[in-house]
Amino acid sequence: MLLLDGLGALPAVLTDFEEKFVIREKQLPDQQMVRCYWISLFLTFSCCFGVLHASIGDADPSYRSCINDCEITGCVGDICFPHCNFSSDGASVDGPWYMQEPLYLRWKQWDCHSDCKYHCMVNREKDRAASGYEPVKYHGKWPFKRVFGIQEPASVVFSALNLAMHFHGWLSFFILLHYKLPVKPDKKPYYDYAGLWHLYGLLALNSWFWSAVFHSRDVELTERLDYFSAIALLGYSLIVAILRSFNVRLEAARVMVSAPLLAFVTTHILYLNNYKLDYGWNMKVCVAMGVAQLLIWAIWGGVSGHPSRWKLWFVIVTGALAMLLEIYDFPPYEGFVDAHAAWHATTIPLTYLWWSFVKDDAEFRTSVLLKKAK
Repeated sequence: MLLLDGLGALPAVLTDFEEKFVIREKQLPDQQMVRCYWISLFLTFSCCFGVLHASIGDADPSYRSCINDCEITGCVGDICFPHCNFSSDGASVDGPWYMQEPLYLRWKQWDCHSDCKYHCMVNREKDRAASGYEPVKYHGKWPFKRVFGIQEPASVVFSALNLAMHFHGWLSFFILLHYKLPVKPDKKPYYDYAGLWHLYGLLALNSWFWSAVFHSRDVELTERLDYFSAIALLGYSLIVAILRSFNVRLEAARVMVSAPLLAFVTTHILYLNNYKLDYGWNMKVCVAMGVAQLLIWAIWGGVSGHPSRWKLWFVIVTGALAMLLEIYDFPPYEGFVDAHAAWHATTIPLTYLWWSFVKDDAEFRTSVLLKKAK
């Protein structure tokens, strides 16, 4: 799950005063935008916001000059890249073919241009820090430090932990239904919504997997897979919220409720993939679906008198408060943990509590149905 860094490229030369002024001006739209949707569900917003590729660091003359020199010489300071001796189509320029990067290392797609940008950014930030300046963004991202070729190591770790927490929750839910709670004579669970939560678990695992991949390396393919997986999870979560809160049990009724939403989500993904990856429109769709299910769950928790409604409310309120981290979009501490990574970290315990609520709901619903059966 990234915020719009937004605004076009700045003039090539900035005075110290102008640079500080522009930084403040760029932060205002981010704060106004986040306040519009900070109350959205924490599970579903990790990847619904786009990243534009123009920032203050991009316009820095020293940074641009460093990149140009690197692509000609293949070096940034004392660091040189053998694969910079090759053109973009892989043809040898002034070196033998075996100097190209091995195939087993090309998965990360750190080509000559990417390596030049990264090391020029690192050197430029060292110079800025020595002059007393705060870090700035480059191509829509803070200056993160790589670890084994991973672009945002902290976000990758926290995404992986979220994935592990969802797997643990889904597996414990499965064990509860089939091995701890009573089952029907046909060995099926009494809980009416078991299938819905199983599919939810699979979509959540898929979404967090691609979140980890996207933070490992931000390229067009990983970006699209991350976005579309998150949208699919968000849309399906809304369906689950409606079906559970309104106690829709008949299959025909479930199809009637789900079909329009599934059609809308599918159309939205196809539009983004085949026509235009419109970050603004995608943000509006994500916000609308997220706020809708947030209100549905919150109201249902109060109206139904569910015994575990406090868990539901705690997840909603705490997850919403955690989104405030995005308002104070601070640069990465020691080059690793920024506000977005910290937000991912807060969702880990909340995911555990969310699945705890789902399991409580299964126990509660099963006990109600058994009483009716008697």
